[in-house]
Amino acid sequence: MRVFAGSLLFALTISAFVFSCAHNPYAKTNKLYKKQAKQYAKNLRPFPNRLYLDSAIMPAYVAATTNFDLRRPNFVIIHHTAQNSCEQTLKTFTLQRTKVSAHYVICKDGTIHHMLNDYLRAWQAGVSRWGNFSDINSSSIGIELDNNGSEPFPESQITSLIKLLDTLKKSYSIPTANFIGHADIAPGRKVDPSAYFPWYTLAQRGFGLWYDTTAVVVPEYFNATQALRIIGYNVTDTLAAIRSFKLHFVPQDTLLIRSLTNDDRKILYDLSRRYQ
Repeated sequence: MRVFAGSLLFALTISAFVFSCAHNPYAKTNKLYKKQAKQYAKNLRPFPNRLYLDSAIMPAYVAATTNFDLRRPNFVIIHHTAQNSCEQTLKTFTLQRTKVSAHYVICKDGTIHHMLNDYLRAWQAGVSRWGNFSDINSSSIGIELDNNGSEPFPESQITSLIKLLDTLKKSYSIPTANFIGHADIAPGRKVDPSAYFPWYTLAQRGFGLWYDTTAVVVPEYFNATQALRIIGYNVTDTLAAIRSFKLHFVPQDTLLIRSLTNDDRKILYDLSRRYQ
């Protein structure tokens, strides 16, 4: 009887494993992920002197430093998917021909898909800039929210996002100011995560800076373009930078999206001091 029970348990275990593999639509791409990760690990394994043999005089021995670690992300970039479902986005990110990816995808029901190791470089920022940083992909974690860009973000989705951001901030010591949106780093090219995104809610939890214009008096010498630059915006196209700024900090204003009101100038002045 014990032999039979043991055999039955083994058979059920194997069946469950086969069933799960057979019904995972991403089994093939998961296998490809593992293959690519192994190749990167293989590239990291050799000692330095075995990688570069271009020294005029080869050293007598290998001296590998003990002081190193992995590159750590310093920014979190938040997107909306501009697609119609989580499954559609997962498929997009597992097709090699699309050349786009993100570290995390969060569905409307709050499900979090961790698609790429945090230490690896996702292809999510594209041509972008924030302050002096122009290679955002190399220093950031990308989070995609299942949202077509014209709808509010469900509470369950934002709850999962906040939990994830809390983990990332603690794990990598990401500065509060470095939680930003795709529109922030790509003015004129991107508008995500849309005017529906609750940046103020995130700022209250320590993810991104916010303003307080109580008793703020804007000085006569105030330069709005310079203030945008101080915050981090690329001001090559000033009107595009203003639009991205207002999408983030004044999302309720849909009429004067490319111009600054007196209230906007107060917000911009206060924020520039905080970022500075």
